[in-house]
Amino acid sequence: MLKKFSTADKLLFVAALLSLVFSELLWFKGEHESGIFIGIWVPSILAFGIYLKLINKI
Repeated sequence: MLKKFSTADKLLFVAALLSLVFSELLWFKGEHESGIFIGIWVPSILAFGIYLKLINKI
């Protein structure tokens, strides 16, 4: 299954995952605004990965 993913796909997934974990850490630490701000990056990173996939197919 992992053979279908390129290195860029894996890096973007790790970046999104780290962003999610870091935002949760900030949230539970009491820094709610910073946690929300970092948490908003997750869908943006994943959308950027989808965009790159679409561009490479053209």
